[in-house]
Amino acid sequence: MSAQFPAPLVAVKLTPVGRAQTFLLGDGLPESVPRTGDRVVVNTDGGPAVGTVVRSIPQLDAKRRPPADSPHRVVRLATREDIVMRLKHQHREQEAHRIAMLKIREHGLGMKLARVEQAFDGSKLIFYFTADGRVDFRELVRELASEFRARIEMRQIGVRDEAKIYGGYGTCGRPLCCTTFLQSFEPVSIKMAKQQDLSLNPSKLSGLCGRLKCCLRYELPNAKGVQHGGCGSESGCDNPSGCGSGGCGSGGCGSCGCHA
Repeated sequence: MSAQFPAPLVAVKLTPVGRAQTFLLGDGLPESVPRTGDRVVVNTDGGPAVGTVVRSIPQLDAKRRPPADSPHRVVRLATREDIVMRLKHQHREQEAHRIAMLKIREHGLGMKLARVEQAFDGSKLIFYFTADGRVDFRELVRELASEFRARIEMRQIGVRDEAKIYGGYGTCGRPLCCTTFLQSFEPVSIKMAKQQDLSLNPSKLSGLCGRLKCCLRYELPNAKGVQHGGCGSESGCDNPSGCGSGGCGSGGCGSCGCHA
């Protein structure tokens, strides 16, 4: 594709829960393919993967478009063999999750297993877990590697990442923001709730993850009806992302006196 005619974009969901990711259409595919509902093979940061094409939002194409040299591309339409292989991987992931849970209890490890993923080529299994501190899982890795004859990776994640994996609905009645549009987790403080005159009841301010709701941060600029109110200090800050988030600098705005 030339610069005058950029490569078309395709929105793909790699898992049933989670936000759709944007991929460039490969040069070897016609523009009429793939369509919504098609299964495709895509290149991701972790290697090839099978996903499902979903409806995109044309108004967000410019914002979500990957760089022209991005490896995030649709490789091809998934074949029957690709789909059958992915179903086998899902079965193996479920079995790995079950066995890992048994071994975690057997070793008395202070960790909670959240998810298991198998690489598209079957070369490795990735175990995502949460824990309050460091966990010595060396013996667990050895036993899992012996059981599944594959490379084992253990990745510790936070409770917000765990909620993003499981999904669910917030108290607002809508799907969790982290599974629909949030791309990263920004710091949230109780001060943000105070600035919006919200009740400081922990049960009302906490999300499914048990931490302060992410919306306390991105609703802050308009908390009192002021568009682009910035850090909500009712002063001269015009940074919509909040004080110290980049536009204000690491030490604060300078104009409103707030500090990160």
